Amino acid sequence: MSNLEENLKKAGLTGNEARIYLELLQRGSINGSQLANKAGLDRTLTYQVLNNLIKKGLVNYIIKEHKKHFEASSPNNLLNPIKEKKAFIEDLIPELKNLEKAKDTINEVSVYEGKEGLRATYMLWLEEKATFCAFGSTGRLYDVLYESPRIAKEIEKKGLKGRVVINPKYKGHKMMQYKNLHFKFLDVDSEATTTVFGEVVCIHLIKEKPIVIIIKNKYIAESYRNYFEFLWKSAKDF
Repeated sequence: MSNLEENLKKAGLTGNEARIYLELLQRGSINGSQLANKAGLDRTLTYQVLNNLIKKGLVNYIIKEHKKHFEASSPNNLLNPIKEKKAFIEDLIPELKNLEKAKDTINEVSVYEGKEGLRATYMLWLEEKATFCAFGSTGRLYDVLYESPRIAKEIEKKGLKGRVVINPKYKGHKMMQYKNLHFKFLDVDSEATTTVFGEVVCIHLIKEKPIVIIIKNKYIAESYRNYFEFLWKSAKDF
């Protein structure tokens, strides 16, 4: 199986759908029998797959000499289910937040395991729209999430700024290219990174399975921020 087929499967297509779609992209307009032959699939199965791809907006057809000739639609249509789901979730979120506000008690400490906790940290920062400070940074948060460069650019675009105390051994890391981040170096080893913004403290440890602890408390946030300022004064510019 080609890398493209494998990637299309990750994007939501079945193996046969990926194979047929790639054949159509390469060959242009073709009838079902010819397509089945080129793809090495049974003719009946090929038409079933084509119907599925038509429903997904990835294939269209024209009639030539009383026969259907199939063509691949734009690869941009792969995003349609995601856009639809995104719009649905965006409508759902306000309803869920109203339920959250109605709770008698609000949890001030949240613990996440896995990459979703790291994404939650990013999204919470964007939602808070606050400058941040971090110490014990290793760059692993940036490394483990494939969408980190896109999120970092979004943060930069929003004008959000940050100060980071980092061990000199991570000098030259990719995250240091962003102009809205100011780095200083302190030769202290730390596996856990602490980030403070607004009234939020996020502590994350990225080993085999990432763990993230998010604390919402203005007094704890202020205490950690004071601790950061002490480290910032002790750290050196690169």
